[in-house]
Amino acid sequence: MMKVIALPGVPRWAVVAAHAVPWLTLPSGVWRVALVAGLPVAAVEQRGAAEAAYILMLSVVSEGLALLTLGLVRGWGEIVPAWVPGLGGRRVPTLAAVVPALLGAAGLFAIGGWAFYAQFAGLGREGGVTDGAAQHVLLVVCYVPLIAWPPLLTAVALAYHRRRTARTSSVAA
Repeated sequence: MMKVIALPGVPRWAVVAAHAVPWLTLPSGVWRVALVAGLPVAAVEQRGAAEAAYILMLSVVSEGLALLTLGLVRGWGEIVPAWVPGLGGRRVPTLAAVVPALLGAAGLFAIGGWAFYAQFAGLGREGGVTDGAAQHVLLVVCYVPLIAWPPLLTAVALAYHRRRTARTSSVAA
């Protein structure tokens, strides 16, 4: 069995959830890279260098944000790494990690809600993204895992908050 790195006291489920998030975002990023590379994953073709750069940056940024979830279960989420200029070695304030994580989760819930609404309202059907059943299945398989990102991020952020504030409360008592 693979050893998963986390701080002591982090619930096992939170460790698994935090490590799952980057894996859940990866298929959509790979799909977008395939689109930019010109592979037949969609009916629409990428239109120029600016759009290609945007699509690739979307993949890089989303994967980077997903990887930040690991900070909620690892040491660098509690103490800023020493190599960070000016901040290295300082404690990360609990809310400095929890608030952005929960705001990010809220944004992801909103994006997911909009995508769900748009799908069922028939928005954008006239210029579909896919040509056939195989492309549609590939698109769904690559994007459906994203549904799990907001609830997992929320759960891990709340576990981080509970763990950090419980430790502070017990030290103060």
